[in-house]
Amino acid sequence: VARQQRRAGISGYLFKMNLQCLVVAVCCSVGVMAGRYSREMNEQKPSSSDGLTVEFRIAKLNQVWEKAKRMQLSPVRQAELHSDLKIQEKDEMLWKKLKVEGLDENGEKEAQLRRNFNVILAKYGMDGKRDTRPLENNYLKDHDTKEGDIFDDPRLDKLWNKAKSSGKFSNEELLSLKREFQHHKDKVHEYNILMDTISRTEEIHKNVISPLEGDTKEHVLHQKHTDLKHKMRDLNQGFERLRKLSHEGFSEDSEFREPRVIELWEAAKRANLSEDELDSLKEELRHFETKVEKHSHYQEQLELSHQKLQHVEALGDKEHIKKTQEKYYTLAEKTREIGYKMKKHMQDLSNKISRQGLDHNEL
Repeated sequence: VARQQRRAGISGYLFKMNLQCLVVAVCCSVGVMAGRYSREMNEQKPSSSDGLTVEFRIAKLNQVWEKAKRMQLSPVRQAELHSDLKIQEKDEMLWKKLKVEGLDENGEKEAQLRRNFNVILAKYGMDGKRDTRPLENNYLKDHDTKEGDIFDDPRLDKLWNKAKSSGKFSNEELLSLKREFQHHKDKVHEYNILMDTISRTEEIHKNVISPLEGDTKEHVLHQKHTDLKHKMRDLNQGFERLRKLSHEGFSEDSEFREPRVIELWEAAKRANLSEDELDSLKEELRHFETKVEKHSHYQEQLELSHQKLQHVEALGDKEHIKKTQEKYYTLAEKTREIGYKMKKHMQDLSNKISRQGLDHNEL
């Protein structure tokens, strides 16, 4: 009897140990599978039909990215393009959900996405056209290029040269002012690209099949021209700010240093917001400015890293080349990531200011 009881005790103990091992094994396998699936399915980049890893979930965006790599754009331009394509991808994925839910009946959002995509192509020279778009202005059409003219716009060059020789700016302030001038030049260039893109697609919208379709297309066309008018208004206000800065210098109570942040702050002040809303937005813009400065820093480091890589490749030391390449690729990936977050934050802030301003005007 005692022997039977001992055997029963040992059997029970072994059964309990086996059961515990089984539970642990199941938990571990579930944890591993959960971790693997959450990580691989949510974080891993998508793959094409031939099993190769691709950057984007939308085929046309991958085609643009591959073309950009073949064009050998500068590292900073590539990083900027990557961020723009990520924003486009996010917007297009969101639009697909809206379309399924029937929330883009008149096709306005789809037309906006197509327009944004065409602007990206033109901005990075991938629209198949030689860029002959001038920086339009109504002054000094017979202006000859001179040494020191760096903005391809007579009005900007005239202001810049006057500011440089005025003695009102420290070296640091001149760098900040130059960034504002460059930002304005880029905005004018993007405006001309957008205007050209709209002009090339207007004929399509005029070819109507039915009265109902005609009303829809007319609405989309009207929206495009409204966007252009708003952008032109912003450009005029931006130029006035540069003119004032060039004549008067920076005031001691300047809220921000970065052009993108200044642009948003000026838009917020025009949006008829309450003092509390402006204070809240000002704090958010300070955080955003830190993000913009971080992005600029990484862009500078990426350019330096690329120069170092070219130097090391010329020396031919394979081990040194490999280490430098790894550092460069890591930095390039980080720059793209920060660039996307910065542009996404800017998009959110811009939408927020527009919505709040619209709400107040409706009230």
